[in-house]
Amino acid sequence: MLSSRRKISIAVSGKPGSGKTTYAKFIAERFGLRYTSSGMIFRKMAEERGVDLVELHRLAEVDESIDLEIDKRALEEAKKGGVVVDGHLAVWILKDVADLKILFIAPLEVRAQRIAEREGKKAEEARAEIKTREESNRLRALKYYGINIDDYSIADLVINTAALDIEGVKRVVNSFIEEYLRLNPSKDPKTTSLFP
Repeated sequence: MLSSRRKISIAVSGKPGSGKTTYAKFIAERFGLRYTSSGMIFRKMAEERGVDLVELHRLAEVDESIDLEIDKRALEEAKKGGVVVDGHLAVWILKDVADLKILFIAPLEVRAQRIAEREGKKAEEARAEIKTREESNRLRALKYYGINIDDYSIADLVINTAALDIEGVKRVVNSFIEEYLRLNPSKDPKTTSLFP
């Protein structure tokens, strides 16, 4: 576990179904960091407004205050340190604040199947929803911030979660963060290696 002096911030992004939330939570637990999610904030806003996620994405396309409020909260959390911020735009929005920026990717068909299984939907329905959400995210990122979310060069680590199983992805992510901490001893929590 990290000491209370720990101030590292890690931004985690990925398209729907890429596994970003699974791995963001793993990172937070493994390194004793707080976990916050832009998606949780977005879902709560949808619930408060009585709309589904697709509809809130449509509303956000014409009302920039929705995205700006979510991203403002994520930025505030990152500045506090000791946190993993999970969000579709986190690596871009927090580029100047996060110590590490990790991006998870996977092919559309793999992501659609994961979401279909997780949410009890047909793969075709999940695929259609993903495409709608991704296009909305892409348009809003470009419109509100001038960000191209298909440009992965901002990330310190990009990992295709379809290429490995969950354990393999965790090992890669864990090793990457441990190596970062080894090279930045002022941020090193002195954790023992999780994997031999």
